[in-house]
Amino acid sequence: MTIQTAEKIYHEVKELRKETEFLKSAVLLVLRDPEGEYKPSFVRRILRLAAERPKKLYRFTAPENFIKHVRSIK
Repeated sequence: MTIQTAEKIYHEVKELRKETEFLKSAVLLVLRDPEGEYKPSFVRRILRLAAERPKKLYRFTAPENFIKHVRSIK
C-alpha cells in the first residue's frame, strides 16, 4: 500500500467519523426530553411516593378548597 492510498483511506475514515458523530447527535437531539433530564434521586422519590398508600383522603366540594390544600402542601 502506498502512502497516498493510506492517506486517502485515513481521510475517508476521518470524514465518516464526522458524519457518524453528526448523525448520532441529530438522533439524540430528537429523542431528548424537551423539559430536560430529571435527577435520579427525584425520580426515585416520586416513584416511592406514588407506590405508597395515601395517608389521608381528601374530598373537595369546591375549587377553593382544592387550591387551599395544594398551596398548603410542602
